[in-house]
Amino acid sequence: MTTSYIEADVFSGMGEDMSTKEKILDAALTLFAENGYDGTSVEQIANIVGIKAPSLYKHYKGKEDILNAVIDLAEARYEEMFGSENNTGKVPQSREEFIRMTLKRISFTINDPLIRKTRMLLVQEQFRNERISGATTRHQLDGIQRMFAKIIKGMMDEGIVIDDDPELLAVELTAPAVLQIARSDRQPQYEEECIKNIEKHLRHFCKVYMRED
Repeated sequence: MTTSYIEADVFSGMGEDMSTKEKILDAALTLFAENGYDGTSVEQIANIVGIKAPSLYKHYKGKEDILNAVIDLAEARYEEMFGSENNTGKVPQSREEFIRMTLKRISFTINDPLIRKTRMLLVQEQFRNERISGATTRHQLDGIQRMFAKIIKGMMDEGIVIDDDPELLAVELTAPAVLQIARSDRQPQYEEECIKNIEKHLRHFCKVYMRED
């Protein structure tokens, strides 16, 4: 498959300040996302970076080491910008605050180059790599559901969300959004429509389960 590498896409804004190690990860992630892990060679990565393959081994032990570094980088970025069960941020104090904070997370997930390309990689490799399988489940299923269950439980304790099972509500909230994000990845021309559908679902969820502001 022909690749279309865009320099400094993942590490946007860094330009020539990117280190060789960062350029390697940037190139590798683009190739992994487009061609798959098995369809990418160390020589291809080195060629995009503008170095010889032996020089790449000064920075990483090999392709698997690069893959693990890419996943580590994406995990750290996701934890910082989106959150997790252990990093939920403050409890929203109203419907509109909850909607605003959730849509901000969705926008990050869809538009961040590192996260978007990593998600494409996860989809392709989830059945071939145990670590990627776990990461896919965490970010598309149980991890995101546990995070929102904790947020919803906090809003229940504040009297904002009606008393119910926070875990079931988290499934109801997140499942449609995950499907819309997957469609946006497959068909980027529908990104705006997908975001509108997510917001529509989010507002309906709030109308059903949250008390009036």
